Amino acid sequence: MAVRRIIANIETSDIAAAKRFYQDALGLDLLMDHGWIATYGSDQEMAVQVSFASQGGSGTPVPDLSIEVDDVEAALAGMRKAGFAIEYGPADEPWGVRRFYVRDPFGRLVNILSHR
Repeated sequence: MAVRRIIANIETSDIAAAKRFYQDALGLDLLMDHGWIATYGSDQEMAVQVSFASQGGSGTPVPDLSIEVDDVEAALAGMRKAGFAIEYGPADEPWGVRRFYVRDPFGRLVNILSHR
């Protein structure tokens, strides 16, 4: 048996609000839309990971999601342009990542990062 993918499911009554954050600002593709569920993602192969943490590092809260991007500055600019408030960072962390925290439209704390 092999795990093929891990999917984060976020409960909301406003499915359409996800588009502005996950598609428009982050650039993910809409992979599935049944009205009651919309799935955003990419056709790129990605590592399967689940993290468990007592804190978010550097004294920050544990984020609900961590999204690794190839250009953290472009992601930061996209979030700011879309009007999302940055809650932490951008910061170069001692474990080799550059990152920032932002809340999605559903109040989830999202850690957006790139490895340096």
